[in-house]
Amino acid sequence: MRRGLAWSVAIVGSFAVFAALIATTGAGATSGQPALVTGPGWRAAQDIGGLAPRGPIADAAWLSVGSVPGKDTPWEDMVRTALLDVHQLCQPNGAVAAGAGSRWNYAWPRDTAFVAVALARTGHDAEALQALRFLGRVQLKEGGFEARYLLDGSGPPDGRARQSDGAGWALWALSEVARASGDVGTPAELRSMLDRATTFALTATDDGRRLPPPSPDYWEVPVRRTSLGTVAPLLAGLRASESMYAALGEPALAERSGAAAARLRTILRQRFAEGYERFGSPWFVGGGVDAAVTFLMPPFAESPSPQVVDAWIRYQSDALRPAGGLAPGAGWKRDGISWTPETALVAYTAAMSGRPEVARHWMDWLSAHRTGWGSLPEKVLADGSPAGPAPLAWTASLVILTAAELESTSTGP
Repeated sequence: MRRGLAWSVAIVGSFAVFAALIATTGAGATSGQPALVTGPGWRAAQDIGGLAPRGPIADAAWLSVGSVPGKDTPWEDMVRTALLDVHQLCQPNGAVAAGAGSRWNYAWPRDTAFVAVALARTGHDAEALQALRFLGRVQLKEGGFEARYLLDGSGPPDGRARQSDGAGWALWALSEVARASGDVGTPAELRSMLDRATTFALTATDDGRRLPPPSPDYWEVPVRRTSLGTVAPLLAGLRASESMYAALGEPALAERSGAAAARLRTILRQRFAEGYERFGSPWFVGGGVDAAVTFLMPPFAESPSPQVVDAWIRYQSDALRPAGGLAPGAGWKRDGISWTPETALVAYTAAMSGRPEVARHWMDWLSAHRTGWGSLPEKVLADGSPAGPAPLAWTASLVILTAAELESTSTGP
């Protein structure tokens, strides 16, 4: 652990130096770059599901039901605002709007999964279960998910290609919420979601004997080859499936998921170990290291290999942008924009893997780049100004989870 802390400090120091150097040459915000699409009155807007503003009294009452991680730390206000933002983005039927703003006014399985885990971790079990029930209702018969859904659950808003990682994230969320609340698996629709999502992951990988077919991932762009951002969540899902079935007292099903996870882990290492770049195969590796390497770190995977940890460290320098945050990957376009979900993923995995200095560094950066009203934006431009929707559910939930982990391990400032 001492060795881990030492290189953590060195990493944080190098971030600061490198960010300062590239910031002096950054062009900052220019015409054509994204603007902030929300304002301080976003809660009253009708395009986030038509919910009425809850107000200070209602907010305080809701917060009092659970916990607010990060108390007496520099991030207390950020985490409190993130919790309230997530609460506002949750719909009565369990759908979670990905963000404030019309283009984000849909429920992505990925975002919903992380929100459910954050809600469960802070004691809001009923809403966490409601979010999972929404996923169970919209899940496809074969066990996968559409890329995103209308908030009323009636189906996808368009013909966007399905994203296979949704099944993996649903399984991971089921396991994590179960860990926090203790009763997931009892409702019939959640057991059905477990069975169907497991079947999807097993079928897509031939019980772990092959990589899944190419599918868009969190980059939200078409792909021709299977990306790490698709494989790693399915691997995490199979591990979660094994854990869930074991907890339910079904060893045969647990063994099948566990065996598939072991085989898929071996194939993933064979295909991606050459740098753990976005794309990998025995013949060609490319795309650069990207945020998907975080999906191979705790809590998504146990005991990451030294090669994974090295790639995780390299991502934090190779994808660094002028404002000091991270792009989705080293191969992302050189537009100078930092993305908060990917940055927050590093903070979360750092906290979960016993690297508090790294987690604190990124939490400080996220807190310093919030909007004037305290919400976390999707993007940060080269000049440090927020852009895109604010809040963003994925970033908010990751910040909550990071603060909770730092608090639980007594590593807060």
